[in-house]
Amino acid sequence: MNKTIPIVADGAMRQRKREAPKGRRVDPTAVQQVQALLGDASRQRDLLIEHLHKIQDAFGHLSSAHLAALAQDMRLAQTEVYEVASFYHHFDIVKEGDTAPPQLTVRVCDGLSCEMAGARDLLARLPALLGQGVRVVAAPCVGRCEQAPAVVVGQNPVAPARAEAVVAAVAAGRTRHAPQDMPGHVDFAAYRAGGGYRLYEQCRSGAREAESVIAELEHAGLRGLGGAGFPAGRKWRIVRAEPGPRLMAVNIDEGEPGTFKDRVLLERDPHRFLEGMLIAAWAVGIADVYVYLRDEYHGCREMLAAEIAALQSQLKGHGLPAIHLRRGAGAYICGEESAMIESIEGKRGMPRLRPPYVAQVGLFGRPTLEHNFETLYWVRELVDKGGAWFAGQGRNGRKGLRSFSVSGRVRQPGVKLAPAGITLRQLVDEYCGGMQEGHALYGYLPGGASGGILPAALSDVPLDFDTLQPHGCFIGSAAVIVLSDHDTAADAARNMMRFFKHESCGQCTPCRNGTAKASALIEQPKWDLPLLADLSQVMREASICGLGQAAPNPFDCVVKYFPEELK
Repeated sequence: MNKTIPIVADGAMRQRKREAPKGRRVDPTAVQQVQALLGDASRQRDLLIEHLHKIQDAFGHLSSAHLAALAQDMRLAQTEVYEVASFYHHFDIVKEGDTAPPQLTVRVCDGLSCEMAGARDLLARLPALLGQGVRVVAAPCVGRCEQAPAVVVGQNPVAPARAEAVVAAVAAGRTRHAPQDMPGHVDFAAYRAGGGYRLYEQCRSGAREAESVIAELEHAGLRGLGGAGFPAGRKWRIVRAEPGPRLMAVNIDEGEPGTFKDRVLLERDPHRFLEGMLIAAWAVGIADVYVYLRDEYHGCREMLAAEIAALQSQLKGHGLPAIHLRRGAGAYICGEESAMIESIEGKRGMPRLRPPYVAQVGLFGRPTLEHNFETLYWVRELVDKGGAWFAGQGRNGRKGLRSFSVSGRVRQPGVKLAPAGITLRQLVDEYCGGMQEGHALYGYLPGGASGGILPAALSDVPLDFDTLQPHGCFIGSAAVIVLSDHDTAADAARNMMRFFKHESCGQCTPCRNGTAKASALIEQPKWDLPLLADLSQVMREASICGLGQAAPNPFDCVVKYFPEELK
C-alpha cells in the first residue's frame, strides 16, 4: 500500500509519495509458481502451514521470494508468514543471497534409543559416504525407536539403519515413504467385513444412547493415553455441556522420545481409530474433526487420507462430521494440546495460558474435545465388550490395558499390549524376551524423555498412572526405554536435556533459558548440584506448559537415584 508522508515547508503542506510499496517487493514469477502449486485450494488463514509444506516439498526449501508471494496470495503480512515458517524444524528458509540447501536431506535420529544403537557413528560416517550433494543432519526422535537406529532419507524412513542401506536408498532415489512400503493394514472393506462401523451405526440409529456409551467409558476407567491421563468419560461430559458448535482435535503428533505406539497401531488398523473418533463425535455433538499427524509419518498420512476418503464415500449419509487431516512440521511442543490447536490454526505452535481451557475455548475459539489417537482406538472394543471387561484387566491392583512402547537394551523391542500395573521387570521378561545378550538391567525411563529415570532397584514398581509420582516420575504415554550396565543415567539425562533445549518453543524464560543452562551444566564432568536444584525449582513452578515443568526430571533423577555417577 502506498503511503503519503506530510512535509511542512513555507507554511504549506505538500504530499510526497513513496517510490515503491513498503516492505519486500513481490516477484511476479514467484507468485505464478505459488499459485500453480496451490491451485484452487482455499487460501483461508488456517491452511498456511499446509501451503508452506507444498512449497517446501516442491522446491526443497522456502525462498524469501516464495514466502513473500505466499503472503500476497493469502492476503497475510509477510512477517506473519515468516514467523510461522521459521518456527518449525522441517521448513528451510533461504534468504536472498544465501545458498539453498541440497535438494535431499538425510535426517539421522539422535534420540536416546537411536544413540544407544549407534546413531553417532552414522552421523560421523554418512556425510563422506553420501557426498556434497546430500545434507546430513541430526534430528530429534522420529518415532521409530523400536527399529533403532533410524534414518529418514527425504521422507523415507530407513530403520534399522546401516550406512550401506542409507547409501543404497539415496542412490536408488527412494526418498518417499508410500503406503505400500508399510506393513499391511486393515482397509475399509476388510474392517467393514469384520463388523466395523456396526457400533457407530447403532449409535446413529438410536439403538445406543450417548449417556450409556459415556457411562461405559467411566465404568472402564479409560483415561487419556497421550500422557496427561485425564478421564475420557469426564472429558466427553465437559465438552458436551458446552454450547455448540463443538469441535474435535485429535493428537497423532507423538514426539516424545521413546514413543511410537500410535504409529504402529495406525499402520495396522486405522479404522478402529476412525470408528472411535466418530463415536466420540456423535456422543459429544461434534461438527468438525481435525486430525493432526506428525510430519515424520509420511506413509501413514497417505494411507490415512485414502482410508478417510473411502470412509466418506462408503458411509455417505451416515451423519459423518467433516474430517480435516492436518500435517505437523517438526515441533515436539505441538504434542501439547493448546500448542497443537495453535498449529492447526496455522500459527506458531506455542502453548496457551490457561484458563480458559480448550474444552471451553479451544480450536477457532470453540469448545474442543482434544484426544490422543490411542484413547479413541480403544473406544469400539471397550463399548462392545463393556467397561467391566476393560476394568477387569490389570495387575498389582491396577485396572485396564496399556500399549507400552518399549525400546533400548531388550531383545524384542516394540509395542507391547500388557496389563496396567505390570512392573518393568515383568514387562521385559514376559513381553520383550529379556535383556539383550551381555546386558544387565541398570535403569529405565518409564515415560519417555520427560518421565524421569529409575534404577533397576525400582523395577518392581507398578507401571500405571499415579504409581510413579512418589518416586519423582510418571508413566506419560508409556514410552519405556531400558538402560543396561553398558549405559549411564547421566548420559541418558544429557541426551534428554539436549532434546528439551532443542524443542523448547522459547515462549517463556524459565523453559527457554532453563533447558539451555541445565543442558550446559550437566555436560560438565562435575555437576553444580545447588544450581541445578535452583533451576529445577524455577522451571517446575514458572514454566507455562509441561515441557518446561517436566524437563528437570532426568537430571533430578540422576542426582536422586544414581549419585555414584556424579563422584
